Amino acid sequence: MTEFMKALKSLKAQHEELLSKKNEKLSFGNGIFDRYENPIVTAGHAPIEWRYDLNPETNPYLLERIGINATLNAGAIKWNGRYILVVRVEGNDRKSFFAVAESSNGIDNFQFWDEPITLPETENPDTNVYDMRLTAHEDGWIYGIFCSERKDPNAPEGDLSAAVAAAGIVRTKDLLTWERLPDLKTKSQQRNVVLHPEFVDGKYALYTRPQDGFIDTGSGGGIGWGLVDDITHAEVKEEKIINFRYYHTIKELKNGEGPHPIKTEKGWLHLAHGVRNCAAGLRYVLYLYLTDLENPTKLIAEPAGHFMAPQGEERIGDVSNVLFSNGWIADEDGKVFIYYASSDTRMHVATSTIDKLLDYCLNTPSDGYRSVISVQTIKLMVAKNKTYQK
Repeated sequence: MTEFMKALKSLKAQHEELLSKKNEKLSFGNGIFDRYENPIVTAGHAPIEWRYDLNPETNPYLLERIGINATLNAGAIKWNGRYILVVRVEGNDRKSFFAVAESSNGIDNFQFWDEPITLPETENPDTNVYDMRLTAHEDGWIYGIFCSERKDPNAPEGDLSAAVAAAGIVRTKDLLTWERLPDLKTKSQQRNVVLHPEFVDGKYALYTRPQDGFIDTGSGGGIGWGLVDDITHAEVKEEKIINFRYYHTIKELKNGEGPHPIKTEKGWLHLAHGVRNCAAGLRYVLYLYLTDLENPTKLIAEPAGHFMAPQGEERIGDVSNVLFSNGWIADEDGKVFIYYASSDTRMHVATSTIDKLLDYCLNTPSDGYRSVISVQTIKLMVAKNKTYQK
């Protein structure tokens, strides 16, 4: 056997070992959700055929030709009995693209399809695309809404970092062929746009995040809501803030909808991210809130603080101290698979149930916005427990 073939055999064995690794539930938790021992999709999960020229004549040293830096921020959907992620894959060249990975149980053994998604472009080509939210809409299409990033044409000469964000829209019926629709038109830049799964008043409904610039939300007050007459020429003319930002909270700097909400008997269950600034930089955490079934813009409940925050190795990565989710799956039996990325580097899964998440939302104290109220809330819990223990 040649040295090339020995190296290739070893490479394939290592890759197969990674793909077939079982994922065990961690024994400790808070009762609300369970974390798992291993990330579910990493840069190492990318197919060997994407990264290596396997021809010994053109790559005699079996060098990696196309490097993969990270796998993150995946949309999720249950499709033909399989757990499907549309993963943001970032190459070493900093360009992101989308690729489908699937698993039979939603917990481990995720494998990418043979090739990345071929994403059609508009007349104004994207420089970078990322963070697709998937929605199986009642109109029969599966929609993907993602961030389309382009260089700011009005940037000062020599400024190579100024960018403009827009919500790109695609749709498919088989996850193989994707139709590109015109980008969403709104009064401001958009980076976190999510399609509601049902018509509202006969219109398509979108969760938005209006912001004055590519990074800063500026006057944007939080998670917005807008209605669209025609998704093939989507334009939001009026935005209403339905989940606000507040001073000295986990979302004082900005917040955004994660995946589309899950419909439950007690309301629409939302997963979102909140961002605050601290000495170490921006800190991203996840939180939940609940809105009315008949009026999805009406807030019913929102527990104080974060639902999930980065811990342990999750805190380390390309952009440290970050959890981000734009995909979850609710199974028919009520089990919920929460797919989240840590520190812009790798994908994880946590599991819970609809009942537990509703209990958490409806029975966890809301934020009182002052330290003294936090203490009062704890004292009430202590007094209640003393009475119960008697």
